[in-house]
Amino acid sequence: MNLVKTISSNMYVELAKRNLKRHTVRTILAAIGIIIGVIAISSMGILGNSLKLSVAGSLGDVGNEIVVYPSYGESVITEKQVDELYKVGDIEYIIPILSNVAKAEYKSESIFTNVYGLEKDGLYQLVELEEGYFLRSGSKDCVIGANLAENLDLKLGSRLTVKDSQFRVVGILKESGFGLALNPDGATFITPEAYKKLYEDVDDGYNLVIVKVKDLDYVETVAGSIEERLNKKEDVVTVLVTGSILKSIDDIFNSISLFLIGIGSISLLVAGVSILNVMLMSTMERTKEIGIMKAVGASRKEILKMFMMEALIIGVAASLIGGVLSFGGGFVVNILILKEASYLFAPSSIMYIVAGVTFGIVTSLAGGMYPAWKASNMRPLDALRYE
Repeated sequence: MNLVKTISSNMYVELAKRNLKRHTVRTILAAIGIIIGVIAISSMGILGNSLKLSVAGSLGDVGNEIVVYPSYGESVITEKQVDELYKVGDIEYIIPILSNVAKAEYKSESIFTNVYGLEKDGLYQLVELEEGYFLRSGSKDCVIGANLAENLDLKLGSRLTVKDSQFRVVGILKESGFGLALNPDGATFITPEAYKKLYEDVDDGYNLVIVKVKDLDYVETVAGSIEERLNKKEDVVTVLVTGSILKSIDDIFNSISLFLIGIGSISLLVAGVSILNVMLMSTMERTKEIGIMKAVGASRKEILKMFMMEALIIGVAASLIGGVLSFGGGFVVNILILKEASYLFAPSSIMYIVAGVTFGIVTSLAGGMYPAWKASNMRPLDALRYE
C-alpha cells in the first residue's frame, strides 16, 4: 500500500514537472516574479533590522544609565542636588557634566561643537580613546571626537580655538555614533576648571548628570528614588531612563521594518497573480487531457494534487533562489546605507530571509489554488468535448 502511494506521488511530481517544462518561458517569468518578491521582502526586512541593530549597537551599553536634566524653568543642577544623588543606593557612579555649544576653529576652518566640561574619571567612564590620553586635572588641553578631528583635520598636538581660547588636542576618541546623553563624535571635552573660565557668565551648576546603576534590574527603582529625593516640593529635575528610550526606539524600528516588508510584499502579490494567470492558462490548454485522466479513473483529489504540485514546484524553487539572492540584496543595501555588512549575518536578519522564502511559497500555493480547484471540478464529458 505504501509502495502504491509512493509511486502515485512520484507520478504526480513527474507530471507537474513535465507540464511546467512544456511552457518554459511562461514558467520562468512566473518564477522571476516570485524571486523578485522574495528578494524585496527579505532585503527590506534586513534593512529595517540592520538599522535597528545599528542604533542598538550604538546605544546598547547605556541601558542601565539614568540621565538627570534640569526641569523646565530651571537652568542648572546644583551642587546640593548632586550631593543628594550620592545618597541614593545601588549607584555605580555619578558624572556631573557642564555643557554648551561654541564655534571651534582650526586654521581657516570652523565648525560648531558641543563643549563638555567634566573630570578625567567621568570621561574615562563614558568614552573610549583612539589615540592620545585623557585630560589631566586643571590642564588647558582638550580631547575631541572622531568626527570633529576628521572635519577640521586635527591631529594630536594641534591647537584648537574654542570661543577665543586655545586648547591643545591631547586625545582623539573612537567613533561611537549617536548618544542619548552625549554626542561625543563631534564634541570637545575640557576640564571643569577650563570650562568655567570659558563660560564665566553662566550660572553655577551642571547641565546634566549621568547616573550609572549597578544592576539593570534596579534602574526603575533608582530612578524613582531620585525623583522622590530631588522633586519633593516641585519638579526641579527631569529623570530619563535610557532603557525605556531604547525600548521606544526598538518599537519604532520594528514598525519601520514592517512598513518596508509591506512595500516589498506588493511585488509578491503581483507574482501571485502571475502564477494564477499561468495556472489558469495551463488549465484551459489541458482541458481535454484532464477529461481523459478523469475518464480513466483519476479522482478530483488527484487532479487537485497535480496542479498544486506545479504551483509548489514553482514556489519552492523560485523562493529558494530568491532567498539565496537576498543575501546579495541585503549586503548591497547595508553597504550603501549603513557602510557596514556585519548585521546581515545576525540571526534576526536571517529570519527575514526565512520569512521571505516562506511568504513566497505560500503566495505560489495561493496563486495555484483556484486553477487547481477549477481543474479538479471539471466534468469528464465536458472536458472531452472541449476544443
